[in-house]
Amino acid sequence: VSLVVALKVKYPNRVTLLRGNHESRQITQVYGFYDECVRKYGNANVWSLFTDLFDHLPLAAVVDDRLFCPHGGLSPSLDTVDQVIALDRVHEVPHEGPICDLMWSDPDDRLGWGISPRGAGYTFGQDISEKFNHENGFDLIVRAHQLVMEGYSWTHENRLVTVFSAPNYCYRCGNMAAVMEINENLVPNFIQFDPAPRRGNSASIPASQHIPDYFL
Repeated sequence: VSLVVALKVKYPNRVTLLRGNHESRQITQVYGFYDECVRKYGNANVWSLFTDLFDHLPLAAVVDDRLFCPHGGLSPSLDTVDQVIALDRVHEVPHEGPICDLMWSDPDDRLGWGISPRGAGYTFGQDISEKFNHENGFDLIVRAHQLVMEGYSWTHENRLVTVFSAPNYCYRCGNMAAVMEINENLVPNFIQFDPAPRRGNSASIPASQHIPDYFL
């Protein structure tokens, strides 16, 4: 995360960072980011600064008015992109509501809206994707959020694609990862990759003995 934030600072008009369900105070304490910050810097100040930053990240992106890119999925409370833009996003991800749905919802083979087994967001069918794309002039929804074994997966008759970029998720799932490139005609191409070899046990790395002044 430090690298992508640094790239955003260096290339502010060429890098767009989006908020996902993991960019929250609660989830970062469960999945290790909080512990990593404390281990490396000796206190939680860096974690606090990052989570404050997460509050300001965009909830979705639009590419050339044809691709809609949320982290998770759609919301029954949001029919248009203008409604997404109007949301007050600068706070912790709530447990329900449209911001939560954009972070947590998943596509489904069943039509309509459904209760998500995750306990947050919804499931949504092909009819929902088609309606949202049609009403907003989109060709495709590009999202992440779900582990897919080949790194990417098409669904809803190629109106939605899931791109998952964390190989061997949690060091045990054995999945490939992928990134999606698009050309000037917005035709996608997927680059798949395997995990890099692990470099020792990160849990054994001691806390830094010297904490930079700007993190105090």
